[in-house]
Amino acid sequence: MVESFSVSMFGEERKIRVYLPKKRKNNKYPVLYMHDGQNVFGNEESIGGVGLELDDYLEKNEVDLIVVGIDQNSEERVNEYCPWINGEYTTKLLGKPSTEGGKGKEYVEFIVNELKPFIDSKYCTEPNETYMAGISLGGLISTYAACTYPHIFKRVAGLSSGFYRNQEEIEQLFKTADLSYLEKVYLDCGTNEGGEKLSGPFLETNKAIFEIIRQKGIEAELKVIDGAEHNYQAFKKRIPEVISYLLE
Repeated sequence: MVESFSVSMFGEERKIRVYLPKKRKNNKYPVLYMHDGQNVFGNEESIGGVGLELDDYLEKNEVDLIVVGIDQNSEERVNEYCPWINGEYTTKLLGKPSTEGGKGKEYVEFIVNELKPFIDSKYCTEPNETYMAGISLGGLISTYAACTYPHIFKRVAGLSSGFYRNQEEIEQLFKTADLSYLEKVYLDCGTNEGGEKLSGPFLETNKAIFEIIRQKGIEAELKVIDGAEHNYQAFKKRIPEVISYLLE
Protein backbone atom coordinates (compact mmCIF):
# COMPACT_ATOMS: atom_id res chain seq x y z
CA MET A 1 0.00 0.00 0.00
CA VAL A 2 1.27 3.45 -0.92
CA GLU A 3 -0.11 6.56 0.72
CA SER A 4 0.98 10.14 0.24
CA PHE A 5 0.97 13.53 1.90
CA SER A 6 2.51 16.95 1.25
CA VAL A 7 5.14 18.83 3.19
CA SER A 8 6.56 22.32 2.91
CA MET A 9 10.05 22.12 1.46
CA PHE A 10 12.17 24.92 0.00
CA GLY A 11 9.11 27.18 0.23
CA GLU A 12 6.82 24.91 -1.77
CA GLU A 13 4.54 21.94 -1.32
CA ARG A 14 6.29 18.63 -2.02
CA LYS A 15 4.65 15.21 -2.18
CA ILE A 16 5.96 12.40 0.01
CA ARG A 17 4.96 8.83 -0.91
CA VAL A 18 5.10 6.06 1.69
CA TYR A 19 4.96 2.33 1.06
CA LEU A 20 3.64 0.32 4.00
CA PRO A 21 3.81 -3.48 4.20
CA LYS A 22 0.39 -5.01 3.61
CA LYS A 23 0.83 -7.88 6.03
CA ARG A 24 2.15 -6.47 9.27
CA LYS A 25 4.42 -9.22 10.59
CA ASN A 26 6.43 -7.10 12.99
CA ASN A 27 5.72 -4.20 15.28
CA LYS A 28 8.42 -2.02 13.77
CA TYR A 29 10.06 -1.80 10.34
CA PRO A 30 13.30 -0.41 8.93
CA VAL A 31 12.82 2.63 6.70
CA LEU A 32 14.40 3.28 3.31
CA TYR A 33 14.39 6.90 2.08
CA MET A 34 14.54 7.36 -1.69
CA HIS A 35 14.70 10.37 -4.01
CA ASP A 36 12.90 11.04 -7.30
CA GLY A 37 9.74 9.90 -5.55
CA GLN A 38 7.56 10.06 -8.67
CA ASN A 39 9.57 7.19 -10.13
CA VAL A 40 9.88 4.93 -7.09
CA PHE A 41 6.51 3.20 -7.28
CA GLY A 42 3.94 3.04 -10.11
CA ASN A 43 4.26 4.31 -13.67
CA GLU A 44 1.26 6.64 -13.64
CA GLU A 45 3.04 9.77 -12.36
CA SER A 46 6.60 8.75 -13.15
CA ILE A 47 8.78 11.09 -15.14
CA GLY A 48 9.45 9.43 -18.49
CA GLY A 49 6.60 6.98 -17.98
CA VAL A 50 8.63 4.21 -16.33
CA GLY A 51 8.86 3.74 -12.57
CA LEU A 52 10.65 1.20 -10.42
CA GLU A 53 7.29 -0.29 -9.33
CA LEU A 54 9.02 -1.02 -6.06
CA ASP A 55 5.72 -1.37 -4.22
CA ASP A 56 4.75 -4.33 -6.41
CA TYR A 57 8.05 -6.08 -5.70
CA LEU A 58 7.89 -5.47 -1.95
CA GLU A 59 4.28 -6.59 -1.66
CA LYS A 60 4.72 -9.67 -3.83
CA ASN A 61 7.73 -10.79 -1.81
CA GLU A 62 6.29 -9.69 1.54
CA VAL A 63 9.36 -7.60 2.36
CA ASP A 64 9.29 -6.06 5.82
CA LEU A 65 10.29 -2.54 4.84
CA ILE A 66 8.79 0.95 4.81
CA VAL A 67 9.89 3.05 1.83
CA VAL A 68 9.62 6.84 1.77
CA GLY A 69 9.81 8.42 -1.68
CA ILE A 70 10.50 12.17 -1.81
CA ASP A 71 9.23 13.76 -5.01
CA GLN A 72 11.70 15.79 -7.02
CA ASN A 73 11.31 19.32 -8.30
CA SER A 74 12.47 18.84 -11.89
CA GLU A 75 13.70 22.43 -12.19
CA GLU A 76 15.70 22.20 -8.97
CA ARG A 77 16.82 18.57 -9.09
CA VAL A 78 20.50 19.26 -9.83
CA ASN A 79 20.58 21.99 -7.20
CA GLU A 80 18.95 19.88 -4.50
CA TYR A 81 20.81 16.64 -5.16
CA CYS A 82 24.27 18.26 -5.36
CA PRO A 83 25.71 19.29 -1.97
CA TRP A 84 28.18 21.63 -3.65
CA ILE A 85 28.16 23.85 -6.71
CA ASN A 86 29.45 21.87 -9.67
CA GLY A 87 33.22 22.05 -9.93
CA GLU A 88 36.08 21.69 -12.38
CA TYR A 89 35.49 18.00 -13.06
CA THR A 90 31.97 18.80 -14.22
CA THR A 91 33.26 21.56 -16.49
CA LYS A 92 35.80 19.20 -18.01
CA LEU A 93 33.28 16.43 -18.53
CA LEU A 94 30.41 18.51 -19.87
CA GLY A 95 32.62 20.85 -21.86
CA LYS A 96 31.17 23.94 -20.18
CA PRO A 97 31.03 25.41 -16.67
CA SER A 98 27.99 24.83 -14.47
CA THR A 99 26.85 26.92 -11.54
CA GLU A 100 24.19 24.42 -10.50
CA GLY A 101 24.17 22.60 -7.18
CA GLY A 102 24.68 23.67 -3.61
CA LYS A 103 21.30 22.93 -1.98
CA GLY A 104 22.05 19.31 -1.12
CA LYS A 105 23.14 20.07 2.45
CA GLU A 106 19.85 21.81 3.17
CA TYR A 107 17.91 19.01 1.44
CA VAL A 108 19.49 16.34 3.65
CA GLU A 109 18.99 18.47 6.76
CA PHE A 110 15.29 18.63 5.93
CA ILE A 111 15.11 14.84 5.78
CA VAL A 112 17.01 14.43 9.06
CA ASN A 113 15.41 17.21 11.09
CA GLU A 114 11.86 17.34 9.76
CA LEU A 115 10.83 14.40 7.60
CA LYS A 116 12.39 11.51 9.54
CA PRO A 117 10.99 12.63 12.93
CA PHE A 118 7.55 12.93 11.34
CA ILE A 119 7.78 9.50 9.69
CA ASP A 120 8.99 7.92 12.93
CA SER A 121 6.08 9.46 14.86
CA LYS A 122 3.41 8.53 12.31
CA TYR A 123 4.39 4.98 11.31
CA CYS A 124 5.65 1.79 12.95
CA THR A 125 9.32 2.40 12.24
CA GLU A 126 12.50 1.15 13.81
CA PRO A 127 14.20 4.57 14.20
CA ASN A 128 17.69 3.11 14.46
CA GLU A 129 17.34 1.18 11.19
CA THR A 130 17.22 3.96 8.61
CA TYR A 131 18.64 3.57 5.11
CA MET A 132 18.84 5.64 1.95
CA ALA A 133 19.06 4.89 -1.77
CA GLY A 134 19.02 6.92 -4.95
CA ILE A 135 19.59 6.84 -8.68
CA SER A 136 22.07 9.01 -10.61
CA LEU A 137 22.30 12.29 -8.66
CA GLY A 138 20.13 10.55 -6.08
CA GLY A 139 23.11 8.26 -5.52
CA LEU A 140 25.34 11.28 -4.97
CA ILE A 141 23.06 12.83 -2.35
CA SER A 142 22.50 9.45 -0.67
CA THR A 143 26.21 8.83 -0.17
CA TYR A 144 26.65 12.43 0.99
CA ALA A 145 23.92 11.80 3.60
CA ALA A 146 25.74 8.64 4.70
CA CYS A 147 28.97 10.61 5.15
CA THR A 148 27.38 13.46 7.09
CA TYR A 149 24.93 11.38 9.12
CA PRO A 150 26.41 7.86 9.22
CA HIS A 151 24.82 7.23 12.62
CA ILE A 152 21.41 7.70 10.97
CA PHE A 153 21.78 6.36 7.44
CA LYS A 154 23.66 3.18 8.28
CA ARG A 155 23.09 1.48 4.94
CA VAL A 156 23.11 3.27 1.61
CA ALA A 157 22.81 2.46 -2.08
CA GLY A 158 23.58 4.39 -5.24
CA LEU A 159 22.47 3.13 -8.65
CA SER A 160 24.47 4.68 -11.50
CA SER A 161 25.53 7.47 -9.16
CA GLY A 162 26.30 10.84 -10.74
CA PHE A 163 29.31 11.55 -8.55
CA TYR A 164 30.96 13.54 -11.33
CA ARG A 165 28.89 16.63 -10.50
CA ASN A 166 30.72 16.93 -7.16
CA GLN A 167 33.58 14.49 -7.71
CA GLU A 168 36.33 16.42 -5.95
CA GLU A 169 34.27 17.21 -2.88
CA ILE A 170 32.60 13.83 -2.40
CA GLU A 171 35.94 12.03 -2.66
CA GLN A 172 37.42 14.31 -0.01
CA LEU A 173 34.39 13.87 2.24
CA PHE A 174 34.62 10.09 2.07
CA LYS A 175 38.31 10.29 2.93
CA THR A 176 37.86 12.51 5.99
CA ALA A 177 34.46 11.51 7.41
CA ASP A 178 34.14 9.23 10.43
CA LEU A 179 32.18 6.36 8.91
CA SER A 180 32.47 3.94 11.81
CA TYR A 181 28.67 3.69 12.07
CA LEU A 182 28.22 2.96 8.39
CA GLU A 183 27.35 -0.70 7.86
CA LYS A 184 26.90 -1.21 4.13
CA VAL A 185 27.32 0.61 0.83
CA TYR A 186 26.00 -0.67 -2.50
CA LEU A 187 27.07 0.92 -5.77
CA ASP A 188 26.47 -0.11 -9.34
CA CYS A 189 27.17 1.32 -12.77
CA GLY A 190 26.56 0.30 -16.36
CA THR A 191 29.21 0.35 -19.05
CA ASN A 192 27.02 2.47 -21.33
CA GLU A 193 25.71 5.09 -18.93
CA GLY A 194 26.17 8.19 -21.03
CA GLY A 195 27.09 7.23 -24.52
CA GLU A 196 30.58 7.37 -25.96
CA LYS A 197 31.59 10.60 -24.22
CA LEU A 198 30.39 9.96 -20.67
CA SER A 199 30.38 6.18 -20.17
CA GLY A 200 34.09 5.86 -19.39
CA PRO A 201 34.26 8.75 -16.90
CA PHE A 202 30.94 7.72 -15.34
CA LEU A 203 32.31 4.30 -14.49
CA GLU A 204 35.71 5.67 -13.45
CA THR A 205 34.14 8.08 -10.95
CA ASN A 206 32.10 5.28 -9.37
CA LYS A 207 35.18 3.08 -9.11
CA ALA A 208 37.10 5.90 -7.44
CA ILE A 209 34.46 6.32 -4.74
CA PHE A 210 34.18 2.57 -4.22
CA GLU A 211 37.94 2.26 -3.73
CA ILE A 212 37.93 4.92 -1.01
CA ILE A 213 35.07 3.15 0.77
CA ARG A 214 36.80 -0.21 0.48
CA GLN A 215 40.04 1.17 1.90
CA LYS A 216 38.16 2.38 4.97
CA GLY A 217 37.11 -1.18 5.74
CA ILE A 218 33.38 -0.68 5.17
CA GLU A 219 31.36 -3.54 3.74
CA ALA A 220 30.70 -2.44 0.18
CA GLU A 221 29.86 -3.75 -3.24
CA LEU A 222 30.31 -2.29 -6.71
CA LYS A 223 28.50 -4.04 -9.54
CA VAL A 224 29.49 -3.22 -13.10
CA ILE A 225 26.70 -4.14 -15.51
CA ASP A 226 27.87 -4.77 -19.04
CA GLY A 227 25.93 -2.73 -21.59
CA ALA A 228 23.55 -1.16 -19.07
CA GLU A 229 22.29 2.30 -20.01
CA HIS A 230 21.19 5.23 -17.88
CA ASN A 231 17.43 4.74 -17.83
CA TYR A 232 14.65 3.37 -15.67
CA GLN A 233 14.25 0.20 -17.70
CA ALA A 234 17.78 -0.66 -16.53
CA PHE A 235 17.31 0.60 -12.96
CA LYS A 236 14.06 -1.33 -12.53
CA LYS A 237 15.81 -4.63 -13.27
CA ARG A 238 18.40 -4.00 -10.57
CA ILE A 239 16.30 -2.65 -7.70
CA PRO A 240 15.35 -6.09 -6.25
CA GLU A 241 19.01 -6.97 -5.78
CA VAL A 242 19.64 -3.59 -4.16
CA ILE A 243 16.86 -4.14 -1.64
CA SER A 244 18.12 -7.63 -0.86
CA TYR A 245 21.64 -6.36 -0.27
CA LEU A 246 20.50 -3.59 2.08
CA LEU A 247 18.31 -5.90 4.16
CA GLU A 248 20.41 -9.06 4.37
